[in-house]
Amino acid sequence: MFGFLFPRKKTTDGLSERLEPTISIPSTERGTRSTDEARLRALYQQQQPNFDLAAKISDIRRMDQVDGHVKRIHHRTTHALTKGGLMLVNPAKNTRLAAQWRSYKQSVGLDNRSKLSSDARGLMMEGNLVVQFVLDKSQSRVLGAVRMPAETIRAITDESGQFADVGAAFAQYDWLTGRDLATFPRWQMDVARLDPLNFDDYGEPGRPFLDASRKIWLQMQMTFEDLVIRRRERAPMRTAHVLEGADEATLTKYKAQVENEQQVITTNYYLNRKGGVQAVQGDANLDQIADISLLLDAFFSGTPAPKGLFGYADGLSRDILQDMKEEFYDELDILQDLQAWVYQRGFRLHLLLQGLNSDAWDWNVKFAERMTETLNQRTDRSLKQASIGASRHTVFTTAGLDPHAEEQLLAQERDADDPYPLVQAVSKPTVKVTPNNAPKGESATSIGNGA
Repeated sequence: MFGFLFPRKKTTDGLSERLEPTISIPSTERGTRSTDEARLRALYQQQQPNFDLAAKISDIRRMDQVDGHVKRIHHRTTHALTKGGLMLVNPAKNTRLAAQWRSYKQSVGLDNRSKLSSDARGLMMEGNLVVQFVLDKSQSRVLGAVRMPAETIRAITDESGQFADVGAAFAQYDWLTGRDLATFPRWQMDVARLDPLNFDDYGEPGRPFLDASRKIWLQMQMTFEDLVIRRRERAPMRTAHVLEGADEATLTKYKAQVENEQQVITTNYYLNRKGGVQAVQGDANLDQIADISLLLDAFFSGTPAPKGLFGYADGLSRDILQDMKEEFYDELDILQDLQAWVYQRGFRLHLLLQGLNSDAWDWNVKFAERMTETLNQRTDRSLKQASIGASRHTVFTTAGLDPHAEEQLLAQERDADDPYPLVQAVSKPTVKVTPNNAPKGESATSIGNGA
């Protein structure tokens, strides 16, 4: 059907060329998209993986394992991202498109929130959401969207940042053997990159969300450790024992006796010479932890959420916290769009495998609930849209509901509440209702079975 756009010549993978258009489109583009540093890195990546990205990801994973602050940031952010799940925006209410979306969503596992949370967590911690689309044996539908470890995947690009061969656009590196495990064509793998230095340079990877906070995190951990050591060494009260005129042997014997009995709840000291026992108080300045507060502020300033949402609300007013929450929700919306874009590319591939032109309809994939608006705000806006005569599709979408699913539920409710349900019979019955034509002014009902 679309042979004029996508030639039907078979590839070595058994897929038609419609998934990998090889038609060269002439343009007026000149020069290179990459910086000198990126071009040099592209030359190195032809033989080795991105060690810098691997080091960043390793640091972030260790931070997530040993620090509850980082784990809480990733946990809360990913759960807020995936709240409500995915939905297909289908303004034309195309039933065929909706059916294909349900099939794709169930096959890939996008109806499972754990899958969405895992992908969102990988996007934040690795800075890249690398998804491999797995097909069935007949290569007619997408069976899975498998998240791959980002530090093992590299884009095979030329010096200008473009794919040298769309049939081998990505490669996976094995850190144990030191060689590539597999190569992937462009259609089989997609990468959502978080804040790349240049989006048009396909060899430029994304950056983990807490990438720039790694140094401050190390300083904060060092300060925490120093704080604990200081409290342990300088906080306890000590005693000074004075034995006037005692020789070294007498003092050593007295010291051993006192230290052996120091675990006793009540300790008495007996001296047969002039002397005394005096208490030496601990450090009185242990409450001065302004350096800890400074490092906490610096660390959370580089995170997507304000520290007030994670228990550090000392001295933070409600108005300032509300403004910081709005900025946090803006960041979440960006992450939602980035993650949904990968699933949308997979659904486009699914439609092409089914022989459907994905550009024939107006549709897109997004998360149902946007965090920039509360439930009351979404409800209020949807009610106002309904009052001015907006379509039910627009009203449902604004409220964060799946319009197609809601239409089906409404139809089912109408059928369930219908006092005259349609009965499948050989002949179509007729029902006539005549008002005020029955005893006591009731309506008369006449039913004919067509006989």
